[in-house]
Formats: sequence, structure tokens, C-alpha cells
Amino acid sequence: MSLRPCAVVLNGGKLNFDGKLSYAALEAVVDLKTYDDTTASQVAERAAGTAILITKEMPIPGEVIAALPDSVRLICEAGTGFNNIDVAAAKERGIAVTNVPSYSTQAVAHLVITAIMSFSCSLVTQQRKVATGDRLGWRSLGTLPHFELSGTTLGLVGGRGSIGTAVADVALALGMRVLISSRSTTPSGREGVETVDLPTLLRRSDFVSIHCPLTGETRHSIGAAELAQMKQSAYVINTARGAIINEAELVAA
Repeated sequence: MSLRPCAVVLNGGKLNFDGKLSYAALEAVVDLKTYDDTTASQVAERAAGTAILITKEMPIPGEVIAALPDSVRLICEAGTGFNNIDVAAAKERGIAVTNVPSYSTQAVAHLVITAIMSFSCSLVTQQRKVATGDRLGWRSLGTLPHFELSGTTLGLVGGRGSIGTAVADVALALGMRVLISSRSTTPSGREGVETVDLPTLLRRSDFVSIHCPLTGETRHSIGAAELAQMKQSAYVINTARGAIINEAELVAA
């Protein structure tokens, strides 16, 4: 009988979507079962005798956690955001919840910077113009927004985490000023980075990038009132959870 813990991947189809993922490292330390997909009603059965549940963005609500066998000691979200798991319900059952906070830090940070650079030169609009083959209409592109990033201000909402820090590193290298608004009000200690409250960040930023987790407190924390405080020329970039921004109010704004 194996003394190693048992683990089950509940929705491996989302983890191994391109067939390139190897579970060898996991299989070296646990007895592993994998399923491409699992419904809420199947979780308890598939968790029988298992200590570790592994999921990728699969909802694990309180009622599912309440039905788990006592063998389950850990739920692992194979990603950064864990708002899909009812952490409070897990705590009541004595089940730990973990995530992988840094697996996509550089990729997300680069996506934010790519968006900023695209906005600064109206890149998408220019690409569409090229695709039309209209060479005579190029003069109209002179009326599009084009500006250098050096000297502009980037505001990072909840920007003290690994992704926000990585974004700040590149922004500073581009000559941008960086503002951070987070629960911690202590100075960042980094040259070119200033810690401010959210209204100040919104008012002063040319770009606002969201980098906080989705919680009850942050859900719809950026809505009409916050958007109204921003410059008319400013851009909002959200690579965190969508529900942090009130989408209906964003569209209306």
C-alpha cells in the first residue's frame, strides 16, 4: 500500500488544453488521478480517499466543499486567482487552499505593457488601415493619438504584488512615472514609484492598470464614480478579474 498522498486533477482538460503538459513532477510525489472535466455533482465521489484536489478555475462553492470526504486536506488552484473557491467554507472544514501566485507574472506584465504601447500609438487603428490597402488615406492617421510614454503616469491599483511590481519595472525603464494604490500605505521605497490613495491615482494617471484579487470588497470597486475621476484621455487596463470593474457602468461612461 502506498504511503504517498492521493491527489486528483478535476479538470485537466483546461490545464492540458494543448496536450503538452506533463504530470511527471506530480506523479513523483503523489498517487495521481486525472479527469478532463468534472461536474459539481461528481466532485465528492472523485475525491473519495483523496487528500489533494487540483483544479484550474473550476468553481468549488460552499455546498461542494461541505460534501467533500474527510480525507481532503488541500484544494489547489493551479493558477493565480482563487475567487472560484469558497475559502471560508474550506476553512470551516479545516481544508487548506493554495494557488500558484507567480506562474504567469512576466506574461501578464508584458501584456499590460503591450497594451500601453499599443494605445500610445493607436497601433490597432493603424493596422486596420494598412489592411484596407488604402495608401492615399494615410494622412488621416496624423490625427490619431500618438505620444511618447516617457513622462506619462501609470497608476497600479493593488500594484504591490508580483505582477504589479513587474509592470512597474518595465514602466520605469520606459521613463514613466508610477503610482501605486493598495491597502498598504507605506512608501514603496523605490525611486519613481509613489504610493497614493485611489482618488489621487485615478486623477493623475494616463493609464490605470488593475492588479488586485477579486473579493467581496473589490467586486465592482471601479465604477461610474471612479471612472469619472479619471482624465478624459486616460486608459483602463484590467488583467485581473473582470468583475473588479462594473462593466455596465464602464460602458455607460
